Amino acid sequence: MINNTFFSGSYQQDEVQFLLKPITLPTLSIADKEQLIQSGQKHYSQLLSAETVPSAEYLRLFYHAMSANKQRVANDLLVLARKIIATRPDDITLVSLARAGTPIGVLLKTILTKLFKKTVRHYSLSIIRDIGIDQNALHFITQHHAINSLVFVDGWTGKGVIANELTASLANYATLTQQIIPAELYVLTDLSGHAHISASTEDYLIPSCLLNATVSGLISRSVYDQAWCADDDFHGCVYYEHFQANDLSRYFIDEIYASCEALGAFSQQSVVLTTATQQQHRPAHECLQHLAEQFAINNYHYIKPGIGEATRVLLRREAQALILQDSHSPDTAHLRYLAETRAIPLFINPKLPYQAVAIIKNVVS
Repeated sequence: MINNTFFSGSYQQDEVQFLLKPITLPTLSIADKEQLIQSGQKHYSQLLSAETVPSAEYLRLFYHAMSANKQRVANDLLVLARKIIATRPDDITLVSLARAGTPIGVLLKTILTKLFKKTVRHYSLSIIRDIGIDQNALHFITQHHAINSLVFVDGWTGKGVIANELTASLANYATLTQQIIPAELYVLTDLSGHAHISASTEDYLIPSCLLNATVSGLISRSVYDQAWCADDDFHGCVYYEHFQANDLSRYFIDEIYASCEALGAFSQQSVVLTTATQQQHRPAHECLQHLAEQFAINNYHYIKPGIGEATRVLLRREAQALILQDSHSPDTAHLRYLAETRAIPLFINPKLPYQAVAIIKNVVS
């Protein structure tokens, strides 16, 4: 592949190799982006809204989230690391789904290497709803590593859309190449029952979800447009090098890993096999159907359950509403802040099976 550049963003070169093509892409306002997406003129993967440096108040909420939840994240990472070792006893090739999965992949590589003394490679590639996994990036990995060493990593599941996209993409890859790659997704917390392995099924605050590029190696969400993407290109991303002074990617890794070291390499928490607990997610599915009726939503993609997905909506989409389970939960303090500063209506529903759900506003009549 002659048109791709391998790089590591603001991470160390031995922590991750992004299989993404750095590009320059004009940005739009969130309102203009939403109009283009919902009118069908553009797919969401073709557009980026401008990222900005978080305010001092919002950063205070991030640091508070780190202090409150870093030990829980560390414990869940140790659970995942142990399960990866159990299922991949020989070679381990982590494949994180950019970009929410990237910090988790970097941490898992560090834990597996330093605490468990394993030899691990880590790549981060693009997977996009409706488009699928970057087949060029996947082909690059399979050319250099055994298929049975691959471990797909993300931060969490919401409704399971990306997990389903992974399954469909790997089935398509098998048809094209005759190489069968198990669609096994490893996440910290699985809200939908679609991950293969998770350390939790609870909707809790993973601090990295509060920020965008400045906690993810200074890269944007992955983008894909055939207008600039050649047949042998990886999917694209924007590298926000000018945010270096505000980059917290290193801080996040170092703080969480220090908590892992403090806990030790042998967390005693049991591993959750979500394939055995799918039934518990049925009430959540029924709740989403009810919310669709309550807010007159005719597009299922406009409903984003879970703290992580709700945060994404409030940061980079036009939001119609934010629904919280508890008006005082520390895990949703940043969502209440975003809703207040952006004049997004807030509703409280104690029966919500998630801590938070965000509704994307329908801007096209």
